[in-house]
Parts: sequence; C-alpha cells; structure tokens
Amino acid sequence: MDDVSHLLDELNDAQREAVTMGSNHCLVLAGAGSGKTRVLVHRIAWAIQVQHASPLSILAVTFTNKAASEMRGRVESLLQIPTSGLWIGTFHGICNRMLRLHASEAGLNPTFQILDSDDQFRLIRRTIREMQLDEGEFPPRQVQGFINARKDDGVRPDHIEHHGNPLTEQMVEIYRRYQAACERSSLVDFAELLLRTLELLRDNPTRQAHYQQRFAHVMIDEFQDTNSLQYALVRLLCGSDSQLFVVGDDDQSIYGWRGAKVENVQHFVDDYKPQVVRLEQNYRSTATILEAANRVIDHNDDRMGKNLWTDGEQGDPVRVFSAYNEDEEAEFIIGRIQDWLDSGRNPSEVGVLYRSNAQSRLFEQALLRADIPYRVYGGLRFFERAEIKDALAYLRLVHNPLDDAAFERVVNVPARGIGERTVAHLREAARASNQSLWDCSRHQLASGSLPGRARNALGVFVDLVAGLKQQHDETDLGGIMHRIIEQTELIQHYRARETSDRAEARQENLDELIRATENYEQSIEDEQAGLSPMASFLTQAALEAGEHQGEKWQDCVQLMTLHSAKGLEFPLVFMAGMEEGLFPHQKSVEEPGRLSEERRLAYVGMTRAMELLFLSYAESRRLHGQTLFGRPSRFVSELPPALVEDIRPRLQVSTARAPRQTNDGLPNLGSRVRHAKFGDGTVLTVEGQGDNARIQINFDDAGSKWLVFGYAALDRIA
Repeated sequence: MDDVSHLLDELNDAQREAVTMGSNHCLVLAGAGSGKTRVLVHRIAWAIQVQHASPLSILAVTFTNKAASEMRGRVESLLQIPTSGLWIGTFHGICNRMLRLHASEAGLNPTFQILDSDDQFRLIRRTIREMQLDEGEFPPRQVQGFINARKDDGVRPDHIEHHGNPLTEQMVEIYRRYQAACERSSLVDFAELLLRTLELLRDNPTRQAHYQQRFAHVMIDEFQDTNSLQYALVRLLCGSDSQLFVVGDDDQSIYGWRGAKVENVQHFVDDYKPQVVRLEQNYRSTATILEAANRVIDHNDDRMGKNLWTDGEQGDPVRVFSAYNEDEEAEFIIGRIQDWLDSGRNPSEVGVLYRSNAQSRLFEQALLRADIPYRVYGGLRFFERAEIKDALAYLRLVHNPLDDAAFERVVNVPARGIGERTVAHLREAARASNQSLWDCSRHQLASGSLPGRARNALGVFVDLVAGLKQQHDETDLGGIMHRIIEQTELIQHYRARETSDRAEARQENLDELIRATENYEQSIEDEQAGLSPMASFLTQAALEAGEHQGEKWQDCVQLMTLHSAKGLEFPLVFMAGMEEGLFPHQKSVEEPGRLSEERRLAYVGMTRAMELLFLSYAESRRLHGQTLFGRPSRFVSELPPALVEDIRPRLQVSTARAPRQTNDGLPNLGSRVRHAKFGDGTVLTVEGQGDNARIQINFDDAGSKWLVFGYAALDRIA
C-alpha cells in the first residue's frame, strides 16, 4: 500500500471511504464545496493503480467538456501515465463517439453533423413554414421544446398518442417532418445523439453486451442533473459485473425545467442498492453561511439528507437589506461593492446573483455610473456568435452540401438578392422532389425554372460553394477557413451594416476562428472513427456551442442568474430580489414540486459565498412594466435569527412632517436635507454613528449618493 499512499494522503475520511470502495455500487452524496471532483479523480486513479483496472475499462461521464478536460488532466498528473484509453466526456460527447464507431448499425451516415440548438430552431421554423402553419399557433421555440422533451423521454413520433387532440396531432406531424429533414441532410440534434445511442444499445444485444463487458467501472458526475434518457443509457451500459460509482447532490438539483430528474438519485438507490457515502465537510464557506444554508434546505422534506460543516472560521452573519425599491437595492449593493474594492479586494471576487435576467439592467447601469468593471456571466460562447455560425455554415456546406440548415443560414448572407420568395420556392420544390436544397437548387438552375434575377443570384451562391469545395482538396482546414471568410466577403458584410466597433469585434472573432482551425489537433478518437479533420472540427464546435457555461472572466464584477452560478464560488455574494413572487417565482408556488426546486436554487446561491453573503429585497419593484408590492421571500424568513444581521428594518417613511434628529445629530430616515453641490434630497440610509457615519441620500436632481456625515455639511429642511 506504500506506493499508493499518495492517492489517499490529501483526502478526508469520507473522501477516502468513497475512493477505496470495494466491489459494491456507490452513491456519493457530495455537498457543495466538498471536493467531489477530487474524489472522482482519485477514484479513477485508485481503480487503475490498486484494482488494476485497464484504462479501457473506465467510463467517466461529466456534464461539461471543460470538466471532462480538467478531469483527464488531473488523472494524468496524479498517475503520470497517458489517459488516451479512458472514455471521459459528457453524455453527448460519449454518445457522439459511440455513434461514429457504429454509424451504420445506428442507421446514420458516418459523416453526420451535429445540429446545435440555434440551427435546430431554424430547421423547425422552416418545417412549420413548409407546412403552412401559423407560427402564432405553433411557436417554433415551443415546438422545439416539445420535440426535445419527447426525445428525452425516448419517444418517436409514431409512438405518441394524440387522443384526438388536433393540436397534439399537428405537433407530432411537425416532429415527424422535422426528423425526416434531419435524416435527409445527415443531421443529428443534441437529443437525437442520446436517443440514437439508446436505440443502438437497446436493439442490438451484441453491441450492448460488448460495452457492458468492456466498461467494468462506470462513473457519473452531477447525477442529480440526469434526465430519463440519460439514466436509461447508464443502465444499458452497466452490466452485471460493472461497478457503478455515482456522484451527486439532490440538494443542488435545479434544472428540472430542462428535463433533469432529481428522483433519479432515489431510483438509483432502489435499482442498485448502493453503499451511500456523504461528503459533508465544506472547504469553501464560513460556518455561518453553511449553517444558514443548511437551515433553509431543511424545509424540503423530499431530500436524502446531509449537513454541511467546516472546521474553518465562524465568519460574519448573513446580512439582510430591506430596500424601498429596486433602485435603492441596486445602489446599496454597488455601495458595498465599492467598499470591498476600497479595501483592496478584486472585482472578480464579487458575484451578484438574481432569479430573472430582467433584474440585471439596474445593476449594469449602477456599475457603469460607479465606473466599476462588470460582466454578465453566461453570455454567448465563441461558437454561438452570429459571425462564427455564419462562417461555420459555409464550412458545413463545403463538408456536406446536403446540409439544409447550413444552406438556409447563408444562402443570402451576405445579401446577394436571394429573397424569401425564392427560398420558399426552393423549399417547396425540394420537399416535393424529396431532395436537399442544394440538389434542388442545381436542378432548378439547370432547368431554367427560376426567373432571371433569382437564377443569377442563386447561381452565384452555388458556384461559390462548389468552388470552395473544390479548393478544399488543395489546402488544409485552416486554409479553407481563410478562403471561406475571404471569398464570401463576410467581413465586408458586417462592416456595411454595423458600427465600426461591432464590425471590428466580429472581424477579430473571425480571425480567431481561422487561428482555431489552423491549430486544431484532431483527437485520436475521431481519427479512429474515420472522421476528416474538417468533420472532427465541426463536431467539436457543435458540442461546445451546446454547453451552457460562460468563458473565463476578466477582473470584473460578475452578474448572473442563480441557475448560471452553479459550480462557481465568490468571496462576496449578493442575492438580490429576495421577494415572494420573484424568488421563489410565482409559478413555483402554484405548481407541485416546483417550490422544492426553488428552495434548492436558494441553497445553491447561498453556498456560492465564501466569506460574506448579502440577501436583499425591495418593498416595491417595477418589473415587466408593472409595479409589484411584495413581501420578503420565505427563504429569508427561514434563516435562524441568530445567524442574521438586519442592516435596516422595514420602515414606511412619511416626509409630511418635519424630520426628527437622532441623539448624535444625524438626520433620520426620510429627512429632507440640502447639500451645497447636489441640492435637496431625501435620506434613505444611515449607517454608523457620529461624523464617520455614512448617509445615502436620494437627491432630487443628482440621484442617489453616499456621503460621509462629517464632511457632507448638510442643512436640514422641513
């Protein structure tokens, strides 16, 4: 055991128990900040070095490509051996790999391309238009959700019962025609990757037996975020002799709205009777923050139960601020951020979390006024940006001209005189002849079916793509990407229609795309699957575009929704908008089971904080064009009073009477005062005592300001 002691030295008792588990299945209930990634990495290393497992027998599934890459790197560092034999990746990445290896058995063209969410939406919208349906009655985004939900449940169109409901019957028909369009163009959407792999294993006993015998060690991260289809895949991949090692936290299941099933954790317990290990020691937050989070989540009665603790410091109380309105809430938070920065701390150590994206605007405005750098986390990733998707659509056509989604995206980008009427004609003709848009276009050009102007414009586009496809045989991936951007004149297109700054940013992104293709190194797995460098690059680009994570930030304050905050941590955290109806959201109160998920979301938000946690709410808030008068969130009232410091109690201020003075000469809340520079205003907040007290005043003309009482020289007015 001496030669493997380094695998256990840095682990606590619970982590060590999980890592060294014997032949039983294992469920690791890993609380926030408890070191679950470390456990997974060491478990893989333990299996290889102690249990003498072949790397080829290990399958480890994570939920982001970034996490998979980090896990692979840490295993290599720990064992000092290459990990090319390991299957480590996301569900979608693993399924893509399997389908490439067995494309013909799965009924796919080996060079199939992955359709990201945006292009899937476009293809669904095109299908709806081809069927001449009203998009108001059949919104493409709603139809997209319907199709993906059915696929997540493992259901094909022929197996959906509409029970005489004409709306459902029409949705099923859209699903059927959309899927036919995907088959015709060799396109696979994200949900299809999983469903097609499930069908491959389920309907092919030989293939299923092969993988069950191969993967003796199956490890799944973030198990609480799995959907029905993913759990079914796990069950198909695990044989009778496989060890299933599952890591998750039912208290952090917050993605039910996109199909995640927290009940899968309990299903796993019922189906596999695993040994359960709880990781409860937290290495992130203070004891006060953890105790507060524990007491809130205790109000959920549908949990497996654990109690986070730390041997670190007790820490400051959770501070709760009651604002009169959302403007004062934003000003208060920005004031605390400024104090943080004035003390020498960094902007990137601050996270401002909120329930709805609509709440970000006031914080952005206040940060701009205060000249504090910020970033809205979770914005568009590189491969989701319009100019990148346009360039990649051309690359997809060079790779596979039958890709209708790519054809439609760029047939008139840049504008070349191919209007919607011409495209609609092509769609109808392609559907009638069961052809791709590309083949139909060539046929229409050869037969002279189109009017002169449209024929000339379409001919220019077809010749452009055909020429690029021919040039691909003469150059490498980076070279063809450079020629695409140059010959399509995309940069000139953006310069002509956007401001110079935006056009320059798009050009920089396109230059970066060229560098990405020039430096692209194809994975061994894609080489073994017979993919060309172009096909491999397009596959990885589509998979990355499907991740819901932001990029690494600069040194600036991070604004984000609570859902985006999962997996992150900040020394200073603000949770804004803690009001009934906003958080928990009104819909969650009305729908069974949703309130528990909202409380888990509050728990996730609280456990992002490492040192200081502020909760704030407003007595009135204007949101979505309406003024709402709310009461504090139930999650605030669930905090133990001993752990809370109320910065200001709720007060109803009346300025109709003359203001009173405090004993030390400070004006009271609601007092009217006059400042030599800023004019007249109303006192909103008083913090501290004597000349060092800080006073927030909402000036009639100058807006809200924080002043130090001893230097403000305020005159009191009635």
